[in-house]
Amino acid sequence: MANKNEVRLQKFMAEQGVASRRKSEELIAAGKVKVNGHPAEIGMKINPYKDLVTVRGEKITFIKKRKMVYIMLHKPRGYVTTVSDERGRKTVMDLIPDIRERVYPVGRLDRDSEGLLILTNDGSFANCMTHPSHEYTKKYRVTVRPDVTDEALDNLRHGIEIDGKKTAPAEVTILTKEEGRVVLEFILHEGRNREIRKMCESQGLEVARLKRTAIGSLKLGMLPQGQYRELSEQEVKKLLRSAGHKEN
Repeated sequence: MANKNEVRLQKFMAEQGVASRRKSEELIAAGKVKVNGHPAEIGMKINPYKDLVTVRGEKITFIKKRKMVYIMLHKPRGYVTTVSDERGRKTVMDLIPDIRERVYPVGRLDRDSEGLLILTNDGSFANCMTHPSHEYTKKYRVTVRPDVTDEALDNLRHGIEIDGKKTAPAEVTILTKEEGRVVLEFILHEGRNREIRKMCESQGLEVARLKRTAIGSLKLGMLPQGQYRELSEQEVKKLLRSAGHKEN
C-alpha cells in the first residue's frame, strides 16, 4: 500500500524551492541529487519526513508550511537565469539578496536578454506557468539591425524551422524604424530556448537588444532595471488564469 506521505522527488524539490520541476529533473539526471546518500533517479518517490535529500551536497530541509513568495524582477543584461552557476557568473539571485525564502526563476531569459522575470518558491505555480499545455503569451521589445523586409516579417509571423522544428505563429509588429535599426514587438505563445534570437538570425537580422515586457497579464511597467517587487494575490490569480488554470 502506498505511503500517503510519499511524493515524487522532483515535486518535493520544487515545493521546497530548490528549482522548478523541469530544472529539478535536470539536476537529478546530472547526478547532483542524492537520497539517503545514494544517487537519485527521476520519478522516484521519497518520504519527506524520513528521507534525506541533498543537492550538490547541501541538505534540503523539509518545511511543511512555507510562506509562498512571488516576485517580479527587472533582469539586466549580464546575469544568467539560474539559482547558481558553476562557472562563477552573476546570477539573478544576486539581485535579490534580502529575500530570505529559497526561490527560483520561472522559465528563463538568456544572459544577454533583459526584462521581466518571475521567481517563486511555489512549485505548483511554477509548473502551471511553464507547462507546455498551459498556453500564455509573452511580449518582447526587440531591436534588430540592419532593416526588416516584408518577406522577413512574413516569415517571422508564420513560423521558421529551427533545430528541425517549426516555430509557432507569432505576432510581430514594427514599433519604430530608422536607418539601419528597427524596433519590433514580438508576442509569442511558446518559450523555446533563444527562440527570438534564432528566428531573427535565420532572416539575417542581428539582435542588438531583447527585452521581455510582459508575461500573460503581468507587465513590467516602470519597475527599474535590477529591482524587484512582490506580486499581489490578485496578480498571481490573474497569471494562473492566463495560463489556463481554473480556480477551484
